[in-house]
Amino acid sequence: MKKLILFIGALLFSTLFYDKSIGLNLFLFSIVTLIVLYVNNKDDFKNKRAILYSSLYVITGLAVFFHDSSLAIIANIVAFFTLIGLLSEHKSSIYVNWLNGLYTTIAGFFHRNFSVNEVTQKVESKKEVDYMHLAKIIIIPFIILIIFIALYQNGNPLFGELIDKIDFGFINVQWLLFAGLGYYLFSNIHKPIEVEPATEIDLQTENELIKTNNFSEPKLKQENQLGVILIAMLNVLIVIFLITDITFIFTNLEIRGSVFSEQVHNGINALIASIIIAIIILLYVFRGDLNFYKDNITVKRLAFTWIILNTILVLSIAIKNGQYIYYFGLTYKRIGVMVYLILTVTGLVTTLLKIDKLRNIWYLLRMNTKAAFVVLIMSSTVNWDYHITNYNFNFAKSMDFEYLIELSDNNTFLLKEQLETKELDQDSIQLIEQKYNSYVYELRTNSWQELQYDNLKLETK
Repeated sequence: MKKLILFIGALLFSTLFYDKSIGLNLFLFSIVTLIVLYVNNKDDFKNKRAILYSSLYVITGLAVFFHDSSLAIIANIVAFFTLIGLLSEHKSSIYVNWLNGLYTTIAGFFHRNFSVNEVTQKVESKKEVDYMHLAKIIIIPFIILIIFIALYQNGNPLFGELIDKIDFGFINVQWLLFAGLGYYLFSNIHKPIEVEPATEIDLQTENELIKTNNFSEPKLKQENQLGVILIAMLNVLIVIFLITDITFIFTNLEIRGSVFSEQVHNGINALIASIIIAIIILLYVFRGDLNFYKDNITVKRLAFTWIILNTILVLSIAIKNGQYIYYFGLTYKRIGVMVYLILTVTGLVTTLLKIDKLRNIWYLLRMNTKAAFVVLIMSSTVNWDYHITNYNFNFAKSMDFEYLIELSDNNTFLLKEQLETKELDQDSIQLIEQKYNSYVYELRTNSWQELQYDNLKLETK
């Protein structure tokens, strides 16, 4: 039964994807994948995380159907690896899930059926397979069948005519090879596997810091003094910077956009780099036994203050980026800055928790990779091209029209609507019409596997 499901899955895989672009097929593939995984791992799906990750996987598939963006496709692939990895080991960290998911997808079949002999360094089958017997049961019946067809063909003219009329031209070898690829994929993932020793090491690694055997109060006193002086000086410096930066922002609300452009381009990268360095410094200072030093209260308070001030710095960058967006409109890079700032705040908060709760670097890695995964999934559900176009037409003081035209087709219908509500020059009208007509033609020529939500919208127009 389980082999039959893999076979059916392979046929569906080729039906969905052979010679097709991405659309409804990726969502349907997500459903087929979940069915294959559930049939072969029913007990694992009793786990709440498995249900959650399955839901996220389906959501990303739906996101691809609704706006077919590269981000949604990437999120779907990452969610796929995450789910596969989770089924291999529920308690492992999310980055180990990715590793296990990727390894299972590529080499699951070989891992389950072959191993390397440590003595001979040769690949050996884990199962005894009688290849001669397999050859016999496949080749011998086939040869005998051909012989009897030839005999019957000569013995009965009507049978001979029937055989001559058989045309195997309908068989698409490439389609069959693609189905074979699908079978290999489902054979790999139907029983997810673990990468060792990475998974075992991850399971054995706790989040808590442990006092080492080299605990030395004189040495820690020196480290504490260095930390206090360093972080205190950095606190003073960032306070001065924030005062000047906030003063600049609130006393130049109507400053020319070009000035903000220069501010953003020259300043944001440097400020983001400074925040990353700040986190690295804190991780270095609180890397070990200083966390257990009895007189570390001052350095901890200074560290917390510095984290709060860096969070204010993030807010300052966000305001500058927001003003830049107001003057010049939304772009993917400006949205990317905002996403990066969200992740930076997450990093600052988890760093604070690490210091306060005596956590180690693995805690930071686990928490921040989870945060990055959540941000990726949430971002994939948004039709960014539509919102960029809508904002730039209706709210931005100026916009790069060619940039909007160069975006994906997700904003095409909205651009078409602007022709009716906005006064545009002839060149802009022509560009929109060209993009619209090209996209409509593409939608009308989509097969059912390539259907998108815009196909449904087109039917109502």
